[in-house]
Amino acid sequence: MKIIKDKNTLHKEILKNNGISFIPTMGGLHKGHVSLIKHSKKSKLKILVSIFINPKQFNKKSDFMSYPRNTKKDIKLLKKLKINYLYMPSFKDIYGFKPKNKIFLDNASKKLCGKFRKGHFEGVLNVVNRFIEIIKPKYIYLGKKDYQQLYLIKKHIEKKKIKSKIIECKTIRENNGVACSSRNLNLDKNQMKIASNIFFYLSNLKKKIKKNYNLLNINKIKKELINLGADKIDYLENYNIKSFKKVKKSNEKFNIFFAYYIKNTRLIDNI
Repeated sequence: MKIIKDKNTLHKEILKNNGISFIPTMGGLHKGHVSLIKHSKKSKLKILVSIFINPKQFNKKSDFMSYPRNTKKDIKLLKKLKINYLYMPSFKDIYGFKPKNKIFLDNASKKLCGKFRKGHFEGVLNVVNRFIEIIKPKYIYLGKKDYQQLYLIKKHIEKKKIKSKIIECKTIRENNGVACSSRNLNLDKNQMKIASNIFFYLSNLKKKIKKNYNLLNINKIKKELINLGADKIDYLENYNIKSFKKVKKSNEKFNIFFAYYIKNTRLIDNI
């Protein structure tokens, strides 16, 4: 595994390759990232993982500062997984040039996380757009846990006719049902139990809603999450996973999207 810290060195390294499989991360690697890397090995292309905690997608400085960091552990894991390249750019390396493509922000960016985290998706798409221009990957592997983010990146790529292809990968969960996330490192044992209870409550509820759509009572469900131990709920909504619009008919394929806090830790998921 080669560790590269600037884009000029990266270009020299990857120019000779016939396409790259790219997994963008902010470090704090977990089973979800491992799954993306293993999935990318099927492409038979060289694998590039990036670690860059992008300050532009945090709307609170405290959230950026408290984001889990463990570079030594991450490097050890990536070596074990035998990836080809680890790209760890500086802020200047990513933001010190003007990209050819302007970002396209679909209207779906105003919903859910976009409502509660002003500027978040602009920050995400800005950095992804820049990574694409630097790396020009053939494939980008993204998990469905951050489904809204995945949807918006796909729309940007389609609109700008970018050749990179998004490979959607299933959400990987801990044994207790909680979606793998770097932020889980900020939870203690009791808080993880709360997150697990919330997951199983919503998972069982969705099965019932599929049979009887009238059971979808958002306000009642929010109250139940507070009773289970959530300190604050940003949103709980049902959306059609293809159109990213609110579900109006019981026969539509939908997921329940939710974001909530346990103390200061914000968790998002969709079921």
